[in-house]
Amino acid sequence: MAEALGVVSSVIAVVDLSAKVFSLCLQYSREVKNAKDDIKRLRVEVATFQVTTKKLQILVEEPRGKELSASQQLKSAIEDGRSRLEKLEQQLQPPTHRKVMSRFGARAFKWPFECKDVEGTIQNLVRCRENISLALNIDQTVILQNVDDRTTLSQLPAADGASFDSHAEEHNPTCLPNTREELLREIDHWINDPNSKIMFWLNGKAGTGKSTISRTVARSRCKQGDLGASFFFKRGEVDRGNLSKFVSTVARRLAWSTPVVAPFIKSAVNADPAITDKAVREQFEKLVREPLSKATVKLLSRPSVVIVVDALDECEKDADIKLLLELFSTLCFAGPLRVRVLVTSRPELPIRLGFSSIGNTHQDLILHKIPLPIIEHDISVFLHHEFANIRNSFNKDAVEELKLPVDWPGEAKLEELTRAAVPLFIFAATLCRFISDPYLGSPDELLQSVLDVAGTGQGSKLDMTYSPVLRQQVLNRSGSERLDIIESFRLIVGSIVTLANPLSMRALALLLDVHTQGDPELSDENEAYGFLTTHFLHWLEALSLMGRVKECLDSLRSLARWLKTREDSRLSTFVADAIRFVQAYFSVIAEAPLQIYCCLAFAPRKSIIRRTFENVIPKWISNLPKVEENWDACLLTLEGHIRAVNSVVFSHDSKRVASGSDDETIRIWDAETGECEQELKGHSGMVTSVVFSHDSKKVASGSDDEMIRIWDAETGECERELKGHSGMVTSVVFSHDSKRVASASSDKAIRIWNAETGECERVLKSHSSLVNSVVFSHDSKKVASASRDEIIRIWDAETGECERELKGHSDWVNSVVFSHDSKKVASGSDDEMIRIWDAETGECERELKGHSGMVNSVVFSHDSKKVASGSDDKMIRIWDAETGKCEQELKGHSGIVTSVVFSHDSKKVASASRDEIIRIWDAETGECEQVLKGHSDWVNSVVFSHDSKKVASGSHDETIRIWNAETGECKEIVPLDGYARVSSFPTDRRGIVTNRGVFALSGGSLPHAEPAMLQQSSEAPMLACADGTWITTAGEDLLWLPPECRSGEVAVSGSTVVVGCQSGRVLVLGISMAEVEQ
Repeated sequence: MAEALGVVSSVIAVVDLSAKVFSLCLQYSREVKNAKDDIKRLRVEVATFQVTTKKLQILVEEPRGKELSASQQLKSAIEDGRSRLEKLEQQLQPPTHRKVMSRFGARAFKWPFECKDVEGTIQNLVRCRENISLALNIDQTVILQNVDDRTTLSQLPAADGASFDSHAEEHNPTCLPNTREELLREIDHWINDPNSKIMFWLNGKAGTGKSTISRTVARSRCKQGDLGASFFFKRGEVDRGNLSKFVSTVARRLAWSTPVVAPFIKSAVNADPAITDKAVREQFEKLVREPLSKATVKLLSRPSVVIVVDALDECEKDADIKLLLELFSTLCFAGPLRVRVLVTSRPELPIRLGFSSIGNTHQDLILHKIPLPIIEHDISVFLHHEFANIRNSFNKDAVEELKLPVDWPGEAKLEELTRAAVPLFIFAATLCRFISDPYLGSPDELLQSVLDVAGTGQGSKLDMTYSPVLRQQVLNRSGSERLDIIESFRLIVGSIVTLANPLSMRALALLLDVHTQGDPELSDENEAYGFLTTHFLHWLEALSLMGRVKECLDSLRSLARWLKTREDSRLSTFVADAIRFVQAYFSVIAEAPLQIYCCLAFAPRKSIIRRTFENVIPKWISNLPKVEENWDACLLTLEGHIRAVNSVVFSHDSKRVASGSDDETIRIWDAETGECEQELKGHSGMVTSVVFSHDSKKVASGSDDEMIRIWDAETGECERELKGHSGMVTSVVFSHDSKRVASASSDKAIRIWNAETGECERVLKSHSSLVNSVVFSHDSKKVASASRDEIIRIWDAETGECERELKGHSDWVNSVVFSHDSKKVASGSDDEMIRIWDAETGECERELKGHSGMVNSVVFSHDSKKVASGSDDKMIRIWDAETGKCEQELKGHSGIVTSVVFSHDSKKVASASRDEIIRIWDAETGECEQVLKGHSDWVNSVVFSHDSKKVASGSHDETIRIWNAETGECKEIVPLDGYARVSSFPTDRRGIVTNRGVFALSGGSLPHAEPAMLQQSSEAPMLACADGTWITTAGEDLLWLPPECRSGEVAVSGSTVVVGCQSGRVLVLGISMAEVEQ
């Protein structure tokens, strides 16, 4: 500003000087006769110079003049003109000595220049005038460029009210003098310290004054000239509750507050005008990080750029919070420029996880852990200040006898209020707003009502804060007014009742003054049935719009459990069908709410949901597809992986499923809904193995990239990267106490890792070939490994010492397993033998010889007393695990035995074979009790139910069959598209677990057809189905196809779509484009 004023004064001086010189030239022209021509030429040039400088004076005195005044070239030109005019004025000044003037009179005026001197002076003035004009042209060009810059930057969308100095924040307080002094000094020191961390996390519970401190810091740094930007989040605000305009708002503020950064931001916008539509990460990189990294620090008044982010916990998406913290952690640059980001929030889990994931890039301070004496002092200062304002404001309008005393309310009352408020500033602020409200009564009366509540010593701070406020609302009111106020209160409380996170039954009962126990004389079934048969789809649509479809399933299942004690079969069957409907179409319902009504067209003909709501199927589906009579067996289809899935496993609590794929990702799915809860990215090779810890809290994955990763199953965060293997990880397993992870690799080593720290505790090297399998004993004390080097090794899981080398096999060892009491190990090999080993001594207790072909399957009985084996020799053998004696040789199969399993009571054995038959044997006598025929291709797997009453088998004929283990009767056929291996019956008995998912069991045989493939029409269709998932029109998604309708071809001809399904069915859909357009 001082420089600008200096330029203005210089211009005014030049104008004055040019006027004086012109006046002198005029005087000389009148008095001197012998230099008329020279005087005229000089006078004309001075007049021209004067016109130029007067125009310049007008420009620099305008509001935008300060932009011209900043030009160094203009300053130099003006100073040059001023210097030459001063010299010229001195040369033209006539003698002023009185004697000379009185003696010579007019003859005292003598032209002081020769002709050549005049010419030189004129040329100097011309050059000076041209320099001023040139500088003006350049400056005006710069101004025009600045206008263009401002126009470009103004196109960056800004979130209304997000800045600390916005209108929305105008009346919000800052820290009073003499409060928060130590804390503010600490923040200033952090900003000014070149060695401090990038981020400062100021966290505290609600009401501890975080936003007040944010505004104070922002205002202070703005005055000091290094506030780059501020953003105050606010949940529920369109632009302030998410990241949609966060980056553009910060970039725009940076451009205005830090001009040296502006050109780089402008360049980014010019290079990509649609940059604000891109992903947040790309926006941040182009509009914030790169411009800051390119800024020339020498041109900054201070080397620090401060960004203030308030109330980060009010950002609505947890993923956005984590992303934002990650992006801020990248603002570390070489050289003197230092970016400092102040973040305030409540200490909520997503923010704690976000900071933990970015390592050592922040320091923090917890407001509610600041020593109470400091907080008490600051609240006391605040209350003294606010009560003085309340007193002065009230006394200004009150009559003399009602005015409050000068010392009101007195130190004793202020101390009592201070003690009540600590540590919550929001308590003190709310209290002051209540007492200062002139419509509620006099300040002294209102204060007393607060002190009365405080004096009872009962209730929480919440009661002390709001009880006086609510009571005051109904005092001195008429009956009708009270009813109106109470009704308004009920409406407000009603919104609390329907919170996004619903209150508990007990909390609602207390709030609404109703009993939690229902009246046994009353029945809700009819009301529930009436609601569901009328509004089920509306309810489902509303939950979808709110992103809460899972709550529909939870509520329906809760209702189904309750209905088990009732006799309302009508409601029970409706609820059961509703659950199947939501499960079957969960993925599209969650993504596109209006597809709910389209899904009705694909529901089975006898589905209660379809029959109830058939009239709301969109009219534009003019020809409904022919569908099955009843729901098929598949409960869920988990879609998301884009390449082959190598590994799939249930969590031990059966709530989740994890899958690993060639697409280098792991996905964690909700086992109830099929919703993909987490996509875990990090591996750079195909994922070969995935496993849950036994407490279901973690997932471990092994990959072709030679790494194991441990993930948090709840958040999807990669907690540990276990590096060490130099070959593909072939197997990964948790110990039974979930404290360790063991991994096997093609590098011939086994590694044992600490699951908490990621530290490799042991490297177990001895194998001379690829390790096929690794397993922990059930007590987690030992590890067994099987290798292609024909050896089994038993290792101490604590020390890593190889306790035993179990040699004896003469070919690859494919399988190794501990007995349930961890005392024995059984192994199966390509050498056609099973061996049982003492896990303590390593002694081969038994060589179970007898098979004359490769052993494909080996299993302990559940009491660990017997071993069963199946072989290429078409036989099953049952062995005494103690003596190694072959107790039974079970002959009967005419093909290779592929799978063998004990029943859970260890009394029976089931075997599967390539002869397309399952046999059930008495484990004691070896007698074949049942021959289960029905499969039309070889049987690959067999499993008993937990009660040993059923057997499930999987076959290459692309079916699963459920058999009665007692009678051998086939109870159910589950058709598939492709074969599956059965692995277990779920504990809830609702289906059958396979390597391809969980399939429901309906209790009756189901038809099976071969898949159909249809040719694509060559006509140009109005409709299209490019990705096989959506039927589209004009590029817009119109109708979602369920997973079972995607294995075959899709043909489109005009308004007809023909779809080949997994089941072999062909669906023909008619789409009325006229109805679609309406």
